[in-house]
Amino acid sequence: MLSNIRDLCALFGPSGCEDEVRRAIQDKAAPYADRMEVDAMGNVLIFKKGKKAPQKPVLLAAHMDEVGLIIKRIGDEGMLQFGFVGGVDRRIAIGRRVLIGKNRKLGVIGIKAVHLTKAEERKTAPKADELYIDIGASSKEEALLSVSPGDYGVFDSAFLPLAGDRFKARAIDDRAGCAVLLSLLAEELPVDTWFAFTTQEEVGCRGAHAVAYGIQPGRVLVVETTTAADLPEVEDHLKVCSLGRGAVISFMDRGTIYPPSDFRRFTTAADRAGIPWQTKTVVAGGNDASIFHKALGGARTLNVSIPVRYLHSPASVASLADCEGALALTRLFLREFGDDENV
Repeated sequence: MLSNIRDLCALFGPSGCEDEVRRAIQDKAAPYADRMEVDAMGNVLIFKKGKKAPQKPVLLAAHMDEVGLIIKRIGDEGMLQFGFVGGVDRRIAIGRRVLIGKNRKLGVIGIKAVHLTKAEERKTAPKADELYIDIGASSKEEALLSVSPGDYGVFDSAFLPLAGDRFKARAIDDRAGCAVLLSLLAEELPVDTWFAFTTQEEVGCRGAHAVAYGIQPGRVLVVETTTAADLPEVEDHLKVCSLGRGAVISFMDRGTIYPPSDFRRFTTAADRAGIPWQTKTVVAGGNDASIFHKALGGARTLNVSIPVRYLHSPASVASLADCEGALALTRLFLREFGDDENV
């Protein structure tokens, strides 16, 4: 599990540019897949036979893409103007190292020096169009030798172990979910199962549309990450969830109301199996479930998420125990719902 997370988090894969991640997942999944294909949206679709064949397809999904940036314009002085790909808090971008384009050109995100700002300017976060990327070029012509408008970029941030079982990396959202699916793919399964590694979740869950219409599942589990705000200055009811307390089973988020009877059934089964779990104290976020539960005639959809601090930043923090907990819950989902005729 940890090896796969480390490998996947190191890969370059902002929304719409998931090629590197897709190839790695195909390589890791190939020994276990009975069937594997890539659709027109770039989603990796893997089928593995289990002990039984459900009446309607059962689908597990995790997204491959990460938040990042895209170059919009190169100024005469060689500075790069850019936009964010996905939801990035611009406060965390200032001074960060970034890697741009297929050659992974190194740059830093800069802003006007504090010595040149007015007091009022220092009271608010800068707008995205006030930021720029400096690659060291002294002219537009020199910059164009390395990068071009339309090139993607990601934060340059390495995987590092922290105290205990915790680790820091970029792109934990949702490469950790992908690692959970890869771990389960290597096991014997109770039912025939589709595994979907989706694209462009961070910019509107676009890949999930193609998967929903292509597979037409009856049951879906989305394996994701979610914001953990278990920080000293945050009141308990606003912490959303906490690291080390198990994976999150959601009853509702901004994109989906999960079937209450399925939520109760899932959490009761988790308790019976002795699998730690928690739920969110705040209705927030969204994921590919927002597509799967209402596409075509709809699919009964549930969500398991790994708590992550500082989500969508270059230094997200997660717990390996929570990742293992998400795997245990995903395994439980197949046992509890995989052969369910009530879909």
